[in-house]
Amino acid sequence: MARAIWTGSISFGLVNIPVGLYSAVSEKTVRFHQLERGTSDRVRNKRVNENTGKEVDYADIVKGYEVGGGQYVVLTPKELEAVEPTGSRTIEIDDFVDQDEIDPIFYNQTYYVAPKTEAAGRPYALLLEAMRRAKKVAIATFVMRSKEHLAALRVNGEVLALETMYFADEIRDPEREIEVRPTGEAPRPRELETAIALIESLSAKWDPSKYHDRYRTQVEELIEAKLAGQEIVVSRPKEEDTNVVDLMEALRRSVDRVRQGRREETTPASAAKAGTQAVAAGKASKSAPAKKAPARRKGRQPQGEQLSMMSREELYQLAQEINVPGRSKMNRDELAEAVASAQAARRAS
Repeated sequence: MARAIWTGSISFGLVNIPVGLYSAVSEKTVRFHQLERGTSDRVRNKRVNENTGKEVDYADIVKGYEVGGGQYVVLTPKELEAVEPTGSRTIEIDDFVDQDEIDPIFYNQTYYVAPKTEAAGRPYALLLEAMRRAKKVAIATFVMRSKEHLAALRVNGEVLALETMYFADEIRDPEREIEVRPTGEAPRPRELETAIALIESLSAKWDPSKYHDRYRTQVEELIEAKLAGQEIVVSRPKEEDTNVVDLMEALRRSVDRVRQGRREETTPASAAKAGTQAVAAGKASKSAPAKKAPARRKGRQPQGEQLSMMSREELYQLAQEINVPGRSKMNRDELAEAVASAQAARRAS
């Protein structure tokens, strides 16, 4: 069982709730030690006086604030403790706000908040349920590790989570920090439509378990291979051609690549081939508007998963061919559903 990294209380009006903070995340990375080449000897850092070159004991080190010209104002731990805000062991709630109003750039580190005693469980549960029903986030301040923090308390399932936050003067202004900014030129309609189609092709439900630290995995596999005495051959992956000058062409190729990749992952080879043919037929009819595209034979039209992979433009063309009413006002998902329903009705008749 993990131990609380901070203990104190939540001040909620005249209510005081004893709580502890627990780390909500455990960052995983491959850690290395520094060794002297050719040996197993660790290399360690020492605190050295830069003028004398002599090592300094930790007890003899004080904190100094540089004021310029090589001069420092020295502050002792007792002096720093004396200026700590009052109620330093209290998470003092100042306001309740809508979570959507907080820009995620303000969030820093996440902790779980838990009651410290059984007696604290009742007011803790009351605050949690009240915040859930009010759909609000509590904004508070507290001191941890000699630093005052701004924090957001929010409902996270059946517990409260605390997000330490940056203060407003710690957020950098992009107007000052970024040299090259977007132009004021409005996107071209065709480019915008294709870019939206690319976004739709890459859209999925949020599933955090599908994402993995590939670099860490490869480093761990490399370590295992070297432990087993395997010879490591390093080869660079072949770089793909990204020299596409025309933005529209780059967008089109991106959409095609995503769709082709998802067909190979989710459908049999025959279905993937049929989907590719359907997309190619749609593009052919777009490039030659003077000629009416030949009607697809019954049973050859994209169906099921193939419909879910098509863009709104392609679905609209298919809806037009089978005469789906009201198609011009439908979004992509509505078109897919309407086309599927019309196909089912045709098969039934």
